[in-house]
Amino acid sequence: MLFCAPIIGLWYWCTDQYIVQRALGAPNEQTARRGSIFAGFLKLFPPYLFIIPGMICFALAKSGKIPEFAAMVTPDGRSVPHAAQAAFPMMVKYLLPAGLRGLVVASLLSALMGSLAGVFNACSTLFTVDLYEKWKPGASQHQLVRTGRIATAVMVFIALMWIPVIQGAHGLYNYLQAVQGYLAPPIFVVFFFGVFWKRLNAKGCLWAMIVGFTLGVFRMLVDTPVTMGLFGWLDPEKTVAQGYTTGSFFWIINNIYFQYFSVLITIVSIIVMIVVSYMTQEPDYNRIKSLTFGTATAEDRAKTRASWDWRDVMASAFILLCILCAYLYFRG
Repeated sequence: MLFCAPIIGLWYWCTDQYIVQRALGAPNEQTARRGSIFAGFLKLFPPYLFIIPGMICFALAKSGKIPEFAAMVTPDGRSVPHAAQAAFPMMVKYLLPAGLRGLVVASLLSALMGSLAGVFNACSTLFTVDLYEKWKPGASQHQLVRTGRIATAVMVFIALMWIPVIQGAHGLYNYLQAVQGYLAPPIFVVFFFGVFWKRLNAKGCLWAMIVGFTLGVFRMLVDTPVTMGLFGWLDPEKTVAQGYTTGSFFWIINNIYFQYFSVLITIVSIIVMIVVSYMTQEPDYNRIKSLTFGTATAEDRAKTRASWDWRDVMASAFILLCILCAYLYFRG
């Protein structure tokens, strides 16, 4: 949690277009900063919204007052991890009255549709602007719109085809966290090191992304029950129960905890980015002027310094203090 969670967090907050485009659309640095600080304050609450209902459900399951919750605990009172991931929908189904239950489900579906719309829109924009316009610089507006729609349809199709993979995973929440842990590191490395280290160049960024994503996708495939049969051909002594022979290469990869593997991908991506950048030509610093901390001008620094005061510092310190207290309290 100390290393992997910040990597995923910085990827989500600093590189996800769905989040970043709102900061980039701010009228000035001060508004963007204060909006980010306020968003960070709101982000303090979701962990408790996740934890407290789970604690309530666990207590109800142990009490035996709701028979349907019995499958979530063992006879000695311990939680069953796979079954416990259904705590929230089970509570909605068996605790809420009919009218409120429908309202909660409608709210969840609307939030889901809003998130999916934002994701698909971001993917369509990235594909159209960053790829298609480079291939066809003279493309008309009609062609760009049509290409964006096709890209969105392809993304929807891929998402639908991926549902069986998610269903075969070890719980939805674990799967989502693991996927973020596998895909976030190379993006985090490219952004974080690219902003703070001006010597790193585009080729280093590209190879760090390629190697990092390859490791992440490989880890996902090894961990996915759908593909275990495919890799099993490379492990002829594999057992049906465990998927891979105990002690084999694929067994080791499959049993590395996802946060450890995320840190491993991060380290490999950092090494690749630095080595490739220093083996190739250094970037043109005039082209990246004002885009990194190392190429910021005195005017840029003065403008940034004038955009914040003691209130921004105090608000940021308060959020950091709350995070530190939460880590210390829930350290186990």
